[in-house]
Amino acid sequence: MTLVKFRNGRGITDFPVIERNFGFPSFFNDAFDKLWAEDNLSWMPAVNVTERAEDFKIDLAVPGMDKKDFQVEVEKGILMVSGERKEEVVNDDNKISRREFHYGAFKRSFNLPDSADSENVNASYKDGILTLLIAKKEDSKQKPKKLISIQ
Repeated sequence: MTLVKFRNGRGITDFPVIERNFGFPSFFNDAFDKLWAEDNLSWMPAVNVTERAEDFKIDLAVPGMDKKDFQVEVEKGILMVSGERKEEVVNDDNKISRREFHYGAFKRSFNLPDSADSENVNASYKDGILTLLIAKKEDSKQKPKKLISIQ
């Protein structure tokens, strides 16, 4: 079992009956989430999720932030990552012709599988990547293959 993106029921296509009956592919979810966004969330960092033998690894692309800008918590099997990138206001007479930097708050949530040890989560931030390591429970760790000899 792998980590699953959790959307707090915000997206219109989050309901399995809608996806099953109308065939909305999952890439529509982000577009609908922006339309139905709550809490003035202004951006959503990209995420890579990897299941490894000993743990789950989540990398969030959040450049230009500091460690103090993040909050990571686990509650009832849900891992929640939030943060805010504040815009620096500069009072000068320059006219900005294009602004593509993203500022504001974000929130990402993930359902942890039963094999995840929610008491053993570590976070680190380096070079614009927030890395979360969620250990697997001892009985869920992948064991190496055992070669069985034929008699």
